[in-house]
Amino acid sequence: MKRLDYPFTKEQIRELKVGDMVLISGKMFTGRDAVHKRLHEGTKPPVDLNNQIIYHCGPVVLENKDGTYEVKAAGPTTSIREEPYQWEVMRDHGILGVIGKGGMGQKTLDGCREYGCVYFHGIGGAAQVLAEKIKSVDNVYWRDLGSPEAIWELTVEEFPVVVTMDAHGNSLHAKVEAESAEILKGLV
Repeated sequence: MKRLDYPFTKEQIRELKVGDMVLISGKMFTGRDAVHKRLHEGTKPPVDLNNQIIYHCGPVVLENKDGTYEVKAAGPTTSIREEPYQWEVMRDHGILGVIGKGGMGQKTLDGCREYGCVYFHGIGGAAQVLAEKIKSVDNVYWRDLGSPEAIWELTVEEFPVVVTMDAHGNSLHAKVEAESAEILKGLV
């Protein structure tokens, strides 16, 4: 198990390889469809995303009476929906890591290689367990998008992920797809 502690650097990211299990501690930001679309359309983000990690997640967040927030569920959402935009967000905003589930396509893989980014696979079906790794909600931006689509600034401790696309152009998703296609050919 490798550790990735905030502040994150390109050097740390480039050391990661497909298959590495990683525990992330520090800051990350959620961002789903509406955030990626808004960034793609040229809207300046309300926070500096350079050298940050974006988590494809629409967390279930409760506001306490004292104005603080508590995350009750924070599972990854399917990432392929961000494929049209993800590489541009990496390029334009200096993103170093993306967390989601299901993998992403060739444009994102090319962006990972070119801009020094990795795609981390989060654990699907473990939303409550992952929420326990969130130690605080430090801010929320673009609330006008609605709670699941807003940007939530989180502090996490030992958030578990697996590298499935690395900054060297390797993709576990592409490998599994190619191997599965070969097996399917033999069966048909």
